Amino acid sequence: VPFTTNTWFMYYDKSVFSEEDIKNLDTMLEKGTVSLPFTNSWYLPAFYIGNGCTLFGDGTDESKGVDFSGEKAVAVTDYLIDLVANPNFEIDADGSGLAGLRDGSINAIFSGSWDANAVKEALGDNMGAAALPTFTLNGEEKQMTSYAGSKAIGVNPYSKNMVAAVELAVYLGSADAQRSHYELRNVIPCNTELLAEEAIANDPLVSAQNDTFNRTSILQPFVAKMNNCWVPVENMGKGIRNGSVTHDNSVAQTEDMNEAMNSDGI
Repeated sequence: VPFTTNTWFMYYDKSVFSEEDIKNLDTMLEKGTVSLPFTNSWYLPAFYIGNGCTLFGDGTDESKGVDFSGEKAVAVTDYLIDLVANPNFEIDADGSGLAGLRDGSINAIFSGSWDANAVKEALGDNMGAAALPTFTLNGEEKQMTSYAGSKAIGVNPYSKNMVAAVELAVYLGSADAQRSHYELRNVIPCNTELLAEEAIANDPLVSAQNDTFNRTSILQPFVAKMNNCWVPVENMGKGIRNGSVTHDNSVAQTEDMNEAMNSDGI
C-alpha cells in the first residue's frame, strides 16, 4: 500500500538564487555554492540519464541492458570532471551540505523530504525547494533526471493473521495516516484527494517533490541486474573526486563503467 513518492530534489537559499537562476545549474554556480552527493550512485546518474543514457530500456527489460556508453556518456563524464573542479561546487558527504547551509558556505543542496526540517532550521524564511535544474552540456540544455519510486506498507504473505495484517496496512497507507505523516514528519502524501487540498497543494515542498516525480525523474528500475549498477557509478564519482578520472582517460573510464554495469556481478 503506497503512502508517499520517493525521490530527491533541490533545496536552495532564496536570498542567493532567484526563481530564474534555479532553472539551470550552471547559472546557479555563477551566483553561489551548490553541493551534491557526488559519490552517491542514487544521485550521480541524473546527469547521464539527462543526456540520453538508459537503463534496461524503459526500466523493465533486462535484455536491453544499460547504455551508459559512447559520446553521450563521455560528454557527461567530461562535464562532471569540470563540475568538481568548479570552486563553487562542493561534494556533499556525511551531511556536509546541510552543515554548509547552516553556516552560509553552501547555498543549495540536493536531498529529499526527509531533510526538510533541517533545511528549514538552517534557512528559515529563505528556504526554497524546487524540481531539478537543467545543466548546460556543450552549449545545450539538458535536464538533470533523478530516480523515483514510492515507499509502501507491505504485508507478509505468510502472516498467521492475514486479515488483520491487510487491514493494518490499508490503515497505515490511508489518507488519514498519510495526513499524519505529512503534518508530523513532512512525508509528502500520494493520496490524490489530499494533494488536492489547498494547504497541501500550495506547500513548496510538496510542489518540489511532485514536480520532480512528474517532470524530472524516471522510475527507478527494479530488475535484478540493477544491483550491478550501483558500485560502478559510485566508483566513477570517487574517481572524478580523487583525480584518477581525467579528460585524458574519460573515454576509457566511461566505457569501463558501462561494461561493469552490464556485467553479471561486481
